[in-house]
Amino acid sequence: MKKILVALDATAADGPVIAHARSIAKAFGAQLRLVHVAAPHPDFVGFEAGPQYIRDARAEELKHEHAELLRWRDVLQAEGLEVDMHLVMGPTVETLTAEAEKYQADLIVLGSHGRHGLARLFADSVSEEVLKEHRWPLYIIPTPSEA
Repeated sequence: MKKILVALDATAADGPVIAHARSIAKAFGAQLRLVHVAAPHPDFVGFEAGPQYIRDARAEELKHEHAELLRWRDVLQAEGLEVDMHLVMGPTVETLTAEAEKYQADLIVLGSHGRHGLARLFADSVSEEVLKEHRWPLYIIPTPSEA
């Protein structure tokens, strides 16, 4: 195992995912690629983005998400790990699996918020959808659902 793709959502839930990915990378001497899939900008998918304040808010979200990736990359590199990062836009599952394919990942590490009841009915779990692709081994970390 030489290449591990780590799917992050730029929230507090990333901590446990990073901790497990770090342990695996150290044990196998593997490279890490941190990936965050951001929702596509409305202009990119043919919708008007609305007033400027909506565009400004989206730009701030992307800055925050990028800063979180940089922070984790820097922490892991300071520990001597080989790490790069990608912030990409698109539909989460399709974009994540495309990134894994391009990277030729040996493993995908990602969190699962463990939705139950009605939330599970309306929101398919990203980890479940990636698992349906069944092209890569997945290491799924339970994360706090409120993160």
